[in-house]
Amino acid sequence: MRTALVTGGTRGIGAAIAVALKDAGYRVAVNYAGNEEAAARFIDDTGIAAYRWSIADYDQCAEGVASVESALGPIDILVNNAGITRDVMFHKMTPEDWRAVVDVNLNGVFNMTHRVFANMRERKFGRIISISSINGQKGQMGQANYSAAKAGEIGFTKALAQEGARFGITVNAICPGYIATDMVMAVPEAVREKIIAQIPVGRLGEASEIARSVLFLASDDAGFVTGSTLTVNGGQYFV
Repeated sequence: MRTALVTGGTRGIGAAIAVALKDAGYRVAVNYAGNEEAAARFIDDTGIAAYRWSIADYDQCAEGVASVESALGPIDILVNNAGITRDVMFHKMTPEDWRAVVDVNLNGVFNMTHRVFANMRERKFGRIISISSINGQKGQMGQANYSAAKAGEIGFTKALAQEGARFGITVNAICPGYIATDMVMAVPEAVREKIIAQIPVGRLGEASEIARSVLFLASDDAGFVTGSTLTVNGGQYFV
């Protein structure tokens, strides 16, 4: 039985991914940043262990990974899902707005992946799956920080895939479009309707659809898929 770790795994897309992996027979742990209420509810609902640390902090990532591996064994599958937004038009964006998003969304991917990659090389198997975004592909006004970080995840994926390939490690990215998470559903209905009008399939995506994409990339069947960007956006943007 293989072990999977999902960052930002107690809510939204991350929670759906964690549950899907557990249901598929993986040992699963999740990380979260600070919402203790959501974490407690997630643990009660799923029975999946949740560990708190900041993925923006390299040393905390080292300690967190060590705790997970002590409890569940070596991490075979890492899902870099955690992310934050600090949306603001660029002329009003502060250095703090920029750094906060890049530290979590991009540096966090380095911090987490760096902690598991060497062991994956030694075991000759690994799956690294990063949840990027449609806005890392096409950009989005008011999200220069977020779009830059998410585009960086795609570049990271393509580079590391070349290093991991001969060690049985695949490295892939998924770029979701607009998904019906709590955050998106909290947007005023008129705004959601404008978003849906831009999506050819005529609806928001479901977190479970992203989870199923992760299940494929984590599987043995996906051993020949690496360095890829899987676009899951209902046809909103073609690459």
